[in-house]
Amino acid sequence: MSLPPGTPDLEVLDLLVSVAELGSLGAAARRHGISQPAVGMRIGALERRLGLRLLDRGPTGSALTDAGSAVVELARPVLAAGGALMDGVSDLHRRTHASLRVMASKTIADHRIPQWLSALRKLRPELAMELDVANSQQVTAAIRDRTAELGFVEGPHSPAGLGSRVLVADELAVVVAPDHPWATRRRAITLRELGETPLLWREKGSGTRETVWSALEIHGTPARPAAELGSAAAILATARSGTAPAVVSRLIVAHELRAGTLHEVSLADSVTLTRKFRAIWHRRTPPSGPAADLVGLATRIEAARPTRRDRPAR
Repeated sequence: MSLPPGTPDLEVLDLLVSVAELGSLGAAARRHGISQPAVGMRIGALERRLGLRLLDRGPTGSALTDAGSAVVELARPVLAAGGALMDGVSDLHRRTHASLRVMASKTIADHRIPQWLSALRKLRPELAMELDVANSQQVTAAIRDRTAELGFVEGPHSPAGLGSRVLVADELAVVVAPDHPWATRRRAITLRELGETPLLWREKGSGTRETVWSALEIHGTPARPAAELGSAAAILATARSGTAPAVVSRLIVAHELRAGTLHEVSLADSVTLTRKFRAIWHRRTPPSGPAADLVGLATRIEAARPTRRDRPAR
């Protein structure tokens, strides 16, 4: 289908409608950000194209002729259709150039996010993804402030006031250097003993710290830390030096245990320290689009992951 010869463009029709709504060429010029003479010239060109006098021009302003009023009414649905067309094009741009900003705690970013994002990339190859890494408290703050659409945190409790979904439980291990006295101890360590011992702790705001603290404070306030360190790598290096025991994710320490550079200490009464990996979001903006896809993929991947843990022989 081709347009009839002489069909005007939408911009000049929009100018004519503005003149009708505002009552003067000058007001229409200000609305469209062009000069008044330019409006007059474009309306004049439209009149010549249509072969109709659309405006009565006078010293006090311009008024629509009967033909001008009729053309304005015919133009309104055409302009509405043009607006709907451009809204649809904008939506296509948003979908074509969709983006997702995610924040995750360090353990999740290192050991889980790569597989989740790889699955999302296969589902949405056009998606631009941004990942920032911080501790769980900082991730939670970003979700509250809506500076990230989706967060992944670790810890025993869901952050208050946020929507969340538990994805998987992560087991923690008590570890010491091979020459630490606990490495050759036959009797298992109780939680009370663990709480009374200066440990290597992550910084405040860490999901690991929150989990361990919650488990130990049942038996009283935990002992003053032997050291507070800002990364799992620093914790492992300090533990290897024999400074103090540490409680860390089995995901992080597995290679150290296999290599024998750290030794796992048994907990009494078959106690298992675990923390939960959660997806979190602002309740007013629950996951949709790519964010919902990522939560769904992470849930399915973790549900399908083997539950048998690779425990090194002691």
